[in-house]
Amino acid sequence: MITTGPTYEKIDPVRFIGNYSSGKMGLAIAEEFAGRGAEVVLVCGPVNLKTSHPAIRRVDVESAAQMYEVTSKEFVNSDVAVLSAAVADFTPKEKADHKIKRGKDDLLLELLPTKDIAAELGRIKTASQLLVGFALETNDEEVNALSKMQRKNLDMIVANDVTLQGAGFNSDTNIVKFLFPDGEVRELEQMTKAEVAEELLNTVLRLRKS
Repeated sequence: MITTGPTYEKIDPVRFIGNYSSGKMGLAIAEEFAGRGAEVVLVCGPVNLKTSHPAIRRVDVESAAQMYEVTSKEFVNSDVAVLSAAVADFTPKEKADHKIKRGKDDLLLELLPTKDIAAELGRIKTASQLLVGFALETNDEEVNALSKMQRKNLDMIVANDVTLQGAGFNSDTNIVKFLFPDGEVRELEQMTKAEVAEELLNTVLRLRKS
């Protein structure tokens, strides 16, 4: 199971809270896994990308709550899960059923935390399952990624500093580090996202053999 893309958290019928994730990294991972024999479930937020491999079963979602519901169901039957989606951490408490009109006063939105997909899957993960997370950071990349991996019971995490040129949202390349629970850090040079996906799958296969 692979997650990709952003989530959109509705404010009203025409506005939402979102992010710049294009879904390219997750799609590249899905294509790499499928191309090497895996049956892939791709849980995809709202993106314009198309999947091509017949072994990819795509499930489209919009919100963090929808992604949580689908991933919780699909993970039970998955050997490996790669959580590359940029899921919103907060969602509006109230969602208007009509377009909110401009007024003279400030508009205040009360936000509630979304359900933590990585933490929930880490909680229910069995010894035979492998759970890979992503940490998209703008500062203290390794420290934040290591903390996330430990708190959410991940088997490895891919750290990605989105402020670097040639990395991050909408780029066709990426610059990432693989971090592991034993403290190992493997830093990759700038690669295409397809090349990163290949390195990721090779690492996942080694972890499953160990």
